[in-house]
Amino acid sequence: MSTAIAASPKENELRPTLNPKPATKKKIWVDLDNSPHVPFFRPIIEELRKKNYEVFVTARDAYQVRELTAFYGVDAKIIGKHYGKHKILKALGTCLRAFRLIPLIRRQDPDLAVCHGSRALLLTCSLLKIRSVVLIDYEFATILPGFKPTWVMVPSVMRQEQLKDFSKVVKYPGIKEDVYLSKFKPDSSLRARLGIDPARLLIAVRPPATEAHYHNPESEPLLVAVLSRFANAENTTTLLLPRNKRQENELRSAWAEAITAGKFVIPPHVEDGLNLIWNADLVISGGGTMNREAAAMGVPVYSIFRGKIGDVDHYLAEQGRLVLLETAADVATKINAIRRDRSPTSSGNGNSPTLEAVVRSIVSMVETEGKLRR
Repeated sequence: MSTAIAASPKENELRPTLNPKPATKKKIWVDLDNSPHVPFFRPIIEELRKKNYEVFVTARDAYQVRELTAFYGVDAKIIGKHYGKHKILKALGTCLRAFRLIPLIRRQDPDLAVCHGSRALLLTCSLLKIRSVVLIDYEFATILPGFKPTWVMVPSVMRQEQLKDFSKVVKYPGIKEDVYLSKFKPDSSLRARLGIDPARLLIAVRPPATEAHYHNPESEPLLVAVLSRFANAENTTTLLLPRNKRQENELRSAWAEAITAGKFVIPPHVEDGLNLIWNADLVISGGGTMNREAAAMGVPVYSIFRGKIGDVDHYLAEQGRLVLLETAADVATKINAIRRDRSPTSSGNGNSPTLEAVVRSIVSMVETEGKLRR
C-alpha cells in the first residue's frame, strides 16, 4: 500500500509556477496584385488584426499598386511586376512571380492565403499545399487551369451557374465596393489642389485596361469619342485617370492641346479613388471597379467597357445605377452631363454588413480547418 506524501506549504512556495504557453496567432497571407485590391483589403486586414490574427501582405508592382500601398499605409512586401499584355509574357511573369514568392511564403507558413484573383498566389499555394480563398466579382476573369482555390467568395448577385467550376462557393451581401465605402471620408479640397475651377462640370474618365486579358479593343474608339466630346465642351474639365505611366504618356501625346489648355487634367500623384469620384459630377470608365464604386456612391456613371458584361454590372444596369455605352452614338446621346447634387455621405465610421460578412467568412475558414493544408 502506497502512502501519499503531502507537500509542505514551504515546498509549494518554492515550486515554480507553470504559466501556459500563449497560443500562436494564426497567420493569413494577403496578396495585392492590382490597384483596386489595396483599398478593398485595407479594412479587411484591419479587422482581421483586431481579431488577433497575424496578417502579412505581399504586392505586385503594377497598376500603381506600390504607390497605393504607400498612400493607404498598407505595409506590403513588393514582389514581381507587370510583364505586358501578351499572353506568353503574362504566363511567364506569373510563374516568375510565384517562384519569387515561394521562399518567403514557405518561411511565413500561413494558415490561409487570401486574394482577389491573384494567379501567382494560386500557383504558389498549389505548390506549397496552402489552402486559399479567392474573391472574384467578375465571372469571366481567367483562373489558372488546374490551379483552383480551396474556396471562392463572390457577391450574392452572381448566379450559381456561373460558378459551377468551383466546389466551395461562399457568397456575401452587396458588392465588393461596399466593403470599404463605409470608411470613406470625402475631401472637398481636391479641386483646389488640382487647380480645377469649382464652377466647372467635372468629368472623371478612366481609360480601359488595354493590357488585361479581358480587354476588348472596341473600348478604345469609345474612349476617343468621350474625350472628343468633352475636349471642346464649354464649362467642363475632364479628369483623366490613367492606369500606368505608359497609358499616361499616350494620353499626353494624343490630347496635348486639351491638356495644355487645362480642359484635361491628369493628377500629378496618386489620389484616393473614392474621393476623385465623389468630387466628380459624373464618371466614365472602361474598367469595372471604378464603375461600381461610382454606382455604390450614387454618382452617375457610364461604362465604356466592351468585354463580357458580368452579373454585377448587369445587376447595377438593371437598377439604373450604371449606364452601358456600346457605340459612339451612345456617347453622344446617353451621357447626361449635368452638375450633380452631392448628398451627405457616410461619416466614415463603423463597418458595413458586407465587410463584416467577408471577415466572418475568412475567420470561419481559418478556424474550422486548423492548419489549413490540403
